[in-house]
Amino acid sequence: MNILMVLTSHDQLGSTGEKTGFWLEEFAAPYYVFKDAGAAVTLASPHGGQPPLDPKSDDPTAQTDSTRRFKEDTEAQTALAHTIKLGEVSPHDYDGLFYPGGHGPLWDLVESPASIALIETMLRASKPMAFVCHAPAVLRHIKISHGAPLVQGKSVTGFSNTEEQAMGLTDVVPFLVEDMLRHHGANYFKGPDWQPFILTDHLLITGQNPASSAPAAVALLEKVRQHAEQLGAV
Repeated sequence: MNILMVLTSHDQLGSTGEKTGFWLEEFAAPYYVFKDAGAAVTLASPHGGQPPLDPKSDDPTAQTDSTRRFKEDTEAQTALAHTIKLGEVSPHDYDGLFYPGGHGPLWDLVESPASIALIETMLRASKPMAFVCHAPAVLRHIKISHGAPLVQGKSVTGFSNTEEQAMGLTDVVPFLVEDMLRHHGANYFKGPDWQPFILTDHLLITGQNPASSAPAAVALLEKVRQHAEQLGAV
């Protein structure tokens, strides 16, 4: 089982002068869900190399068992420091796709031709994919075969307007994830702020916030297994 995780390369939080990037828990929790299940995990980012970490996610108050495990895991740290370039990824090599969030993807992965092509290619191959927190934003330009938005009519979630407001970044981000999903015709749902909440609609798995990352990864593994069984590989 081969899982591709795609992280942001963007480290500037709009025009604030502050740093952003990927959210540590949203990487670490799924990473260990996959590794503990015996999956081979490949990490990619638009620029390759070390993706930027959102410093807020490294705050002591934001730590979890998974992030603490990562801090002691030199193999995982080395893998993260050497992500491959997204443009060099072959979608056919992977059984499932996972995008952690953080605010960074709002600026680079949303508009990345390589990311758009990757997602659309894996969709055509009927491979499952999961997007957590701000990562559902990367679905903004994804189209299905007849040109409609992928999320149109789909039941999805993502970082809510109230959660963004609580972070004080409503006027900083280029757009609000919840608003974008609704605008593109998605059936947007949310759970209580900061609590785990995921939705699965066929091949598409979405998680609302950092606490949703591990459940989304578990759901992705289940979809990958189902797909393999349908192909007669299991």
